[in-house]
Amino acid sequence: MNGLELARAYYETYGAPMLQEQFADLLPHLAAGLLGSGSECFGFDDALSRDHDFEPGFCLFLPGEETVDRRVAFMLERAYAKLPKEFEGIQRATLQPVGGPRHGVLRIGEFFTEKIGSADGVLTTAQWLTVPEAALAECVNGQVFFDNAGLLTALRERLAYYPEDVRRKKLAGHLLLMAQAGQYNYLRCVGHGENAAAQLAVNQFVTSTLSVLFLLNRTYQPFYKWSFRAARALPELSLLPELLEALLVGDNEGDQPQAKADMIESIAADVIDCLMAQGLTKATCGDLEKHAYSVNDGIADPALRNRHVLAAV
Repeated sequence: MNGLELARAYYETYGAPMLQEQFADLLPHLAAGLLGSGSECFGFDDALSRDHDFEPGFCLFLPGEETVDRRVAFMLERAYAKLPKEFEGIQRATLQPVGGPRHGVLRIGEFFTEKIGSADGVLTTAQWLTVPEAALAECVNGQVFFDNAGLLTALRERLAYYPEDVRRKKLAGHLLLMAQAGQYNYLRCVGHGENAAAQLAVNQFVTSTLSVLFLLNRTYQPFYKWSFRAARALPELSLLPELLEALLVGDNEGDQPQAKADMIESIAADVIDCLMAQGLTKATCGDLEKHAYSVNDGIADPALRNRHVLAAV
């Protein structure tokens, strides 16, 4: 049983009956589920993930104080705290995790403010460009068990993915970094005998390519340690993470640099094919830099289009 399954089972066994028996009049205003921080919210948890912050529990979401006041919220907190301390052989944590509570009673507005700085999920273009992508992923991950008022669902839908102009700006920047690091600088660093710099070039190429994969799939990239796992499940270009991993672990000596350079060009060609299939570029060559500027040229908002091509990375 993974964390999402555990949370739903705990909610259905103990949470739902508690709410129905003690707070039936509040149910039209409440929502429950499991989302936010933690590998279990992405379905990535395993036995190793249980070494910290893992417990049976769920999030109970409240609207603002004008609907559910502090006194009632405190009563809900006490009722949640009294739920069984063990479920399916797993103990509930006695201490709050670093960064604050991940389960229990949460205000919807406070949850989203903590994640992205906006209580209602409305972001300016500047905010879309600067809010950490992993934080956006934590706003829309997991599962909602019920949402009678629809407030939580509406916010999650509002944040479902970047506006198209923002997606293009981020794509343009990462495509340019792919070109600079992989197609241009990698072999030059090797030729100069700068093996450490060559590996940094590989690292930058892989990092930016991962970002491009998620952008092409219109999916937020999660925290870095889950990026490869999440990328392997993407429908578009799902085979590239294996090549990117090979780039990272291979050395930069002997015949390896040319093999890596060939792999970089192969990855670039696959990315360009996807860009063209999505109508994102008008360039017709294998140079990722030219495609980066073509993607940028397609941004509708002139103010955003005219900002530096790397403004969103």
